[in-house]
Amino acid sequence: MGKIASFMPQLLIWAVPTIFAIVAHEVMHGVTARMLGDDTAARAGRLTLNPISHVDPFGTIILPGLLLFSHLPVFGYARPVPVNFSRLRDPRRGMILVAAAGPLTNLALAVLSAVAMRLCVPFVNGPWGAAIAYPLALMLRASVIVNIMLAVFNLFPLLPLDGGRVLAGLLPRPLAMRFARLERFGFLILLVLLYTNWVGVVIDPIINAIARVLL
Repeated sequence: MGKIASFMPQLLIWAVPTIFAIVAHEVMHGVTARMLGDDTAARAGRLTLNPISHVDPFGTIILPGLLLFSHLPVFGYARPVPVNFSRLRDPRRGMILVAAAGPLTNLALAVLSAVAMRLCVPFVNGPWGAAIAYPLALMLRASVIVNIMLAVFNLFPLLPLDGGRVLAGLLPRPLAMRFARLERFGFLILLVLLYTNWVGVVIDPIINAIARVLL
């Protein structure tokens, strides 16, 4: 019971920024696609920050909660926003921009959260510090960490991650077509890389470097 009681405040501090970061990431894919000619996400009602429209029960709630409870790096995912790349005005360039929109949104949120956190710090020792400023500062710090992790992780150059789509758009067409055929195995490859910590070897130094700058 004691462990659960101590876990609940941590869950509250991390849950809000994690869900918002994941939802904003997905929404910006759809917003960018709409700007570039594809309104599939808009017609599906997915251009909203209402989490109910985006929540994947496992990826948005259960997985981040389990990782937090296990004291492991927290990340998650939402239901992917539907994008029809063939409807974009320039499919190859559009795919790069749509894919990059999610991680760039997370980086922007990380910067904004870091600025807001610094604005909260002077009020921590004030009359409402323990009740408002301190928990808010902790939540904003969690937002910085979560958004950095989501941005860097999703830019890993492997399909179906955003970084894989960016790479596919940059490669010459013959290489891009060969690379795209790996997508069916992408999730399995990602699991192997995560299990053997190869993903961590690549992205952890980047995450730590950005975190040092912002925190």
